[in-house]
Amino acid sequence: MSTTQIGQDRPELRKALDDIVASGITGMTLRVHDEHGEWAGSAGVRTLGEPAEPPVDGHVRIGSNTKTFTATLLLQLVAEGRIDLDTPAASYLPEFALDGRITVRMLLQHTSGVFNFTGEYYPDGTVVPGIPATTAGKAWVDNRFATYLPAELVRLALSKPARFEPGTDWSYSNTNYVLARLLIEQVTGRPVAEEMQRLILGPLGLTGTVAPTTQTDLPEPYAHAYYRYEEGGEQHTVDVTRQNPSWISSGGDMISTTRDLHTFISALCGGTLLPADLLAEMRTPRPTPIPNMGYGLGVFVQETGSGGTVITHNGGAAGHAALMFSTPDGSKTLTGSLNYVDDAALSLAVPFQQATQRLVDEVFGGEPAGAAS
Repeated sequence: MSTTQIGQDRPELRKALDDIVASGITGMTLRVHDEHGEWAGSAGVRTLGEPAEPPVDGHVRIGSNTKTFTATLLLQLVAEGRIDLDTPAASYLPEFALDGRITVRMLLQHTSGVFNFTGEYYPDGTVVPGIPATTAGKAWVDNRFATYLPAELVRLALSKPARFEPGTDWSYSNTNYVLARLLIEQVTGRPVAEEMQRLILGPLGLTGTVAPTTQTDLPEPYAHAYYRYEEGGEQHTVDVTRQNPSWISSGGDMISTTRDLHTFISALCGGTLLPADLLAEMRTPRPTPIPNMGYGLGVFVQETGSGGTVITHNGGAAGHAALMFSTPDGSKTLTGSLNYVDDAALSLAVPFQQATQRLVDEVFGGEPAGAAS
């Protein structure tokens, strides 16, 4: 299996890439900035049945990495004095009759208890469905060009029982970040994409990054995304690269590149985008059920095997996924993109988690302990 690469030879990274693709991922690109300089490579294929590898600087749907961009944008408005983290979200968005105990901070921290519009999964195995999301099989495939308004997703979520009392627990909910999007738009009077351009994409020169609404296409070049479902006892695999991302909205709709993700997370952790006090709040973790992983405001704070810390968010979006990791000072980063065959059973979730852990160990394993907050 060949690997395209940029930078000096890093056989350990090439082997990790090849092994990850061999585990069932269709294709992957990886970009590392560390004490050895910059390295980027790709392995696998960009299109099923064809030999071409994924483009090293290709565009990818970054899924929940969108949440880090959205949280950063909201915190920049906090820095401008336009939003207060501990004010009830209902005071900014009165039309939804939100529980008055839910603060803006709770939205970014996933402690609001608001139902997740893509469905709630409880520890006892109970599932309460939401919209036809990627766990819905053929229903998602058939519906993938539908347009959802952000307010529609919020109203659906609020029609369901809350998961817990505000501030009493932690549960990952895409609804929190659609509310954050609407809050940003309410306060500024402008679409979130315009504010993202003003405060993040423009200043950092992120020309490969897009904050879409209903646009179905990705900018060239890109690797293809796939989805597999069963009907009538037969397996069907569909190219889902083109889709209307309004189904996930600011829970995960953005498009970017590994280069732009590196620039963004390095600048964020390095203190370029936020004042020191807000950056510290962003990276102050609240415990989660995930081992060695806390959640701040739009970022996970992960303890590495060697006692170090990385600031991270990852995300998947129906056959596309993206990785984003950085040391707390922004000096060392790992970003990646994946294309794969998704399905309702999330069959590649375990290989994906194993792949990310292997890469973190490889790149950050020797990192000395560092405080993230």
